[in-house]
Amino acid sequence: MNIEAVHTVGNIGAGTMGHATALQFALKGYKVHLLDMVQAGLDRGMSLIEHDLKTFADNGMLTEPVETVLGRISTYTDYEAALTGVDFVIELAAEDLKIKQLIWQQAEQFVGPEVVLATNTSGLSPTAIQEGLKHPERFVVAHFWNPAHLMPLVEVVPGKQTSEATVDFTVDLLNHIGKHAVPLKVEALGFVGNRIQLAVIRECMHIIGEGIASPEAVDDVVKYSLGRRWSLVGPVASADLGGLDIFEKLTTYLYQDLANGTGEDPLLKQKVDANELGLKTGRGFFDWEGDAGKQIVADRDKALLELLKKDQEQ
Repeated sequence: MNIEAVHTVGNIGAGTMGHATALQFALKGYKVHLLDMVQAGLDRGMSLIEHDLKTFADNGMLTEPVETVLGRISTYTDYEAALTGVDFVIELAAEDLKIKQLIWQQAEQFVGPEVVLATNTSGLSPTAIQEGLKHPERFVVAHFWNPAHLMPLVEVVPGKQTSEATVDFTVDLLNHIGKHAVPLKVEALGFVGNRIQLAVIRECMHIIGEGIASPEAVDDVVKYSLGRRWSLVGPVASADLGGLDIFEKLTTYLYQDLANGTGEDPLLKQKVDANELGLKTGRGFFDWEGDAGKQIVADRDKALLELLKKDQEQ
């Protein structure tokens, strides 16, 4: 497996995540076969790609015309036409185990036996997905973070039958297109990022539910302390810098007071039952009605874009 042998990428799914991965490969010069079962999905995906390309161009991040990048992407609604002759396949379909299993059992019919197959999922088991494949050793998870065209991280997660060569190849290829690919040693429920995220969310819900601090205060504490520090030095290195003896001492009395529930979170359930789902319904812990939500997303994406530009300059 050699990334120099990759010239054409099969990209299954043209939605929120799929359009972004297609864009990333096209930006790096690869021909992309963008596959979706519905033409309307392809049309929407291409519209999103054009929008993101314009954003990159407006920020001086393109070295070639938008039309050149778009010209590398071809759209398909047929598996055989889309996947015959491709050198790598990435799938970004719905987060449903049965759907992904069916997609890959169909897709595998039309690719060579050594073509690496990668699925984007935030927690589904690669071992479960690869069970029905003829060549499970070339299957791996590539977990992109949303928004995938702006977030650098991709978690590369092997299933039980995934070969080490498949993991190494996938990490090299994703780094080559400008991502920061991080391999895991073995799969774990939620992988690494979501395990850490949910541990933090659980404690945040506990703090709010116990009346220790408001949602606004919790967010401010994270944004103006841990958030800033961890974007420069991760939590494990931060512990080293702070002194492991200090952190060890904290564990002797603080661990026992932290949230450790293993069931459904009562505060989140209360919000969901009230249909207060956040931005999508206009209200969650915060009021998202009007233009407030759109502005926060726009500000977030602008900041991520600036960080991405700095990454590219290094």
